[in-house]
Amino acid sequence: MNPLYNYLLKFADDSFIMGQRLSAWCGEGPYLEEDIALTNIALDELGQANNFYVYASRVADNGKSEDDLAFLRYEHEYVNAHWVELPNEDYAQTILKVYIFSVYQKLMYEALSNSADEELSALAQKSLKEVRYHYTHASSWMKIFGQGTEESKTRLERAIENIWEYSKGLFAKVEGEDDLIALNIAPNVDALYEDFLSITQKDFQDFGLEYPANPFMQPKSRTGYHTEYFGFMLCELQYMQRAYPGCTW
Repeated sequence: MNPLYNYLLKFADDSFIMGQRLSAWCGEGPYLEEDIALTNIALDELGQANNFYVYASRVADNGKSEDDLAFLRYEHEYVNAHWVELPNEDYAQTILKVYIFSVYQKLMYEALSNSADEELSALAQKSLKEVRYHYTHASSWMKIFGQGTEESKTRLERAIENIWEYSKGLFAKVEGEDDLIALNIAPNVDALYEDFLSITQKDFQDFGLEYPANPFMQPKSRTGYHTEYFGFMLCELQYMQRAYPGCTW
């Protein structure tokens, strides 16, 4: 399999699944402005996913469209990180998911802006403009929850305790990624993870939160193995294309 194809799916699948998760808040946000803000972040992620799927489709050159890649693969063929498929739960956990994901994407897209692959570099630069807003928005809410009421801080601390162990999985590699690193197409995610730790530790001090001390991290992100939640989500995502093959709007 073409390493670049796998690598593009990594970003496409992340954004696709994250966008789907966030879209569940449409019409359910705590108030209108925030409802619209989170819905816009979901749309940004779906737009980014489409861009990466389009490029992956061209790289594969096997007759499959971006829609085929998004909706007609089997569960084990998706290489998204476990982080994005975790359930929303309450609003504190959702904001935590957006915050961590935006830190990851910001670091990754900044690095990819210098990729030797010109099209990948252009996609990263375009996506980075959106991700910077996501980071600012989510960081503001992390601080509000962390320094707000006893309940808001407790809910955020509970979310951190529940899902932090999946955060390092965002930096897991896909098959063939080391070859792309050697060609200066992809950045070294190990170095980016060290930057991630520095940024989040500094931010947590600003939020008034204690940084997680447990070093344990869940393995097998991006390997085709998924959490128990993924299959249910995929059934919803794929229903129309499975029930009505080739349907268009």
